[in-house]
Amino acid sequence: MLAAAQRLRRSTDFAAAVRAGRRAGRGAVVVHLTLPTTPEPATPTSPEPARIAGAEHTSAPTRAGFVVSKAVGPAVVRNRVRRRLRHLVRERLAGLPPGSTLVVRALPAAADASYARLGTDLDAAIAAARAPRGRRR
Repeated sequence: MLAAAQRLRRSTDFAAAVRAGRRAGRGAVVVHLTLPTTPEPATPTSPEPARIAGAEHTSAPTRAGFVVSKAVGPAVVRNRVRRRLRHLVRERLAGLPPGSTLVVRALPAAADASYARLGTDLDAAIAAARAPRGRRR
């Protein structure tokens, strides 16, 4: 189970992640990954020491949300797919930078996919979303 601080719950959070994130689909899943922006370096003329000024800014947790629509199947199948994806994502959240937002959308093919196949598809989709984009022609 994901900790409460690691879950996306509000529709506005999902919408922001889908709009601003990079999308990559592989096999039975599509991921939308929003990476945190790098903060600007502190000004050297700051009146406070760096250790005190930096202590106020705690890093936001990496958060994840899941979208499993009725196209995947009946409620029993959707819940099974959601549980599998939640377990797979929990193992991979530590590999993402703090403050990242990940939305995993299950495609109808996820209903028949094995746990190992979902893991492979999820790994490939996250890797594709993290990779730098090439120039389009």
